[in-house]
Amino acid sequence: MNHPYVSLFREFCTRWVSRARSLAATIGAKQCDLARAALQAARHPTRRGIALALAAPPLACLAYTLALVPFTPHLGDIRKARVDRPALILSADGKVLTEFKPVNREWVSLNQISPHVVDALVATEDHRFYQHHGIDLQRVAGAALHTFTSSRQGGSTITQQLARNLYPEEIGRAPTLTRKIKEAITALKIESVYSKDEILVTYLNTVPFLYNAYGVEMASRTYFGKSAAELNILESATLVGMLKANSAYNPVINPDRALERRNTVLAQMVKFGKLDARDYAWLQRQPLNVNFEPQAEPVGAAPHFTAQLRRWLTAWADRNGYNIYSDGLVVHTTIDSRLQAMAAQAVGWQTSQLQWIANDAWNERTGCWPGNALFQSFIRQTAGYKAARDAGLADDAAIRKLAKDASFVEALCHSKTQIQAGFVAMDPRNGDIKAWVGSRDFQGEPFDHVQQARRQPGSTFKAFVYGAAFADGAQPGDTIVDRNVAIALKGNAVWKPTDAEPATGRPMTLRNALAFSRNRVTAQLMQRERPEKVAALARAMGVRESPLDPVPSLALGTSPVTLREMVSAYCTIANRGAYVEPRMVTRIEDRDGKVLAEFPATAPQQALPTVAAVKLVDVMRDVVDRGTGEDIRTRFGIHADVAGKTGTTQDNTDSWFILMHPQLVAGAWVGFDDARVTLRNDYWGEGAHSALPVVGAFYDMALRARVIDGRAQLPSSGHNAPRPGHARKRHHFLFWSF
Repeated sequence: MNHPYVSLFREFCTRWVSRARSLAATIGAKQCDLARAALQAARHPTRRGIALALAAPPLACLAYTLALVPFTPHLGDIRKARVDRPALILSADGKVLTEFKPVNREWVSLNQISPHVVDALVATEDHRFYQHHGIDLQRVAGAALHTFTSSRQGGSTITQQLARNLYPEEIGRAPTLTRKIKEAITALKIESVYSKDEILVTYLNTVPFLYNAYGVEMASRTYFGKSAAELNILESATLVGMLKANSAYNPVINPDRALERRNTVLAQMVKFGKLDARDYAWLQRQPLNVNFEPQAEPVGAAPHFTAQLRRWLTAWADRNGYNIYSDGLVVHTTIDSRLQAMAAQAVGWQTSQLQWIANDAWNERTGCWPGNALFQSFIRQTAGYKAARDAGLADDAAIRKLAKDASFVEALCHSKTQIQAGFVAMDPRNGDIKAWVGSRDFQGEPFDHVQQARRQPGSTFKAFVYGAAFADGAQPGDTIVDRNVAIALKGNAVWKPTDAEPATGRPMTLRNALAFSRNRVTAQLMQRERPEKVAALARAMGVRESPLDPVPSLALGTSPVTLREMVSAYCTIANRGAYVEPRMVTRIEDRDGKVLAEFPATAPQQALPTVAAVKLVDVMRDVVDRGTGEDIRTRFGIHADVAGKTGTTQDNTDSWFILMHPQLVAGAWVGFDDARVTLRNDYWGEGAHSALPVVGAFYDMALRARVIDGRAQLPSSGHNAPRPGHARKRHHFLFWSF
């Protein structure tokens, strides 16, 4: 028997005999007899013994492979992964707000991909693609032979690569035999449920190409500024060449290597009949002609809203067995696309105006210069300052060194002095969120000033103090003397609230105190109602997430809260004192229109007695009719029945304004991310001049477009009917499009 397997078997037996002899010296006589019999069999193997020995390794491999099958993706999961079906997010009026995609990818069908891409892919990565069923045994054998000769060669088919791309966690990433077996099993499963064209289209839509570009469509736009259907043969070969190592063969950062790799792909196309040799001779001399432009992921019409929604929807989907990226969910939200566009326009318009003022206040001659102690503190927070100190420079020397770098100063000043804003509008009748703008530019500032930012609300918090008083039976005509007060705090501290105007020493009605936002009168009313009671009322009305410190100064809004909470609480006022939880989603459907879940408005909870809420609304009408918010009437010419409140915190750090309409309550916050930065202007720093214009512009557009009814009436008592808005002269200097 001269078969090569016999020689291998004899060599194995010889080694085994040597080990058995050493074992025999340590065991008893009976065991020695068994060992001698085994040695005899090894010296004179039979055909049956050889057959069993040869069959053992394949059987062991088969058993191991079968044991790994349960640890690979199930067929049901593979069927779901066939195409991207991201959750579709719709506005209340049926407009697409966004899609929830796991990555920046635009899924395209095979007929939307240039045939040159397919030809280049098959010729380069898997030329027997249409002949095998997921595993190319010839290629596996060739790869194994090269491995034994210390020359590694890939043996993966396109289907195996797809398995690795789709299921990196299940299959693993380590270059082990286990991973290769899992990859092969998954490839066989894929071939059992996918057609060849489906495998190609799924592969081409899932491969990464750097710069947050996933799939051939995004890669085509990123590197060549065109769709995948428009790719020519050179461009197709360049992208396919990147699949081997998308960083090493990146045409942007490694153009020479990318060109060489592209020509290798073209040569493979010639080899397998996809390209004429004469054309190749000309094509290989052509440049790459890259038109590089990274593709930003679309943010949608309400990006901050949908960012919050994604968290909520992910939790809902996990609880109910859905995947927001692949199950084709259709989510109907409460956002009104028209109001959302108006809100974004109003925020953009006002923040642009205020940025001019900020730039003037914070330039290299005033705010952003090394002599400014605050700007020095900004410098100390930078990595450049830390590096200078680590290099041995003293504090003053480090600051002087960095201050001489004009580009450093300019960049630091710009980052610290960008005006920011938040805006949200809700329907007080059902809690529906109709518009949400978390910052002036989501891509430049993704931080959400509606939900994430907690800032002191200033005088907008006074509504809870007066609401508590009216709930206790106080009347708008009741008076408190406008006088200087000193309120003892814990320890030996004393709080002395002040106003811009000196104390008159005369009685002031609660109506006037709220309309003109008098701090001294409000502080005395707070003492009468008690901080604990006011804090409890604010929580009941909608400030339910932020902690409230029950101290006397809470009356002036010293506890930070979110804009979303404050607008929700004002909705309670407009809704006759009944709190309704804010709502983002009305229903969820599958891709075929079947309703999976509905989310009706929550039942109202009476937080403030109706009589007290009606009194509060009546008094807050005076804020816009003749008080601190009168620009709503005089500047923006809004004559609808509305009521609201301005708010400005100490040193003009935070500017607020919230306005109530029977069908819509909207509020805005304006300021800087760093609370130490202000507009340094007492006029523009006030809520009436910073935040109010955002809300005023928004309502002006909404009323003009008749998205809300200008004739609707806020709640009022029979003997105290609402007064129509003052018909004063309107300033026509606002520019926006409809």
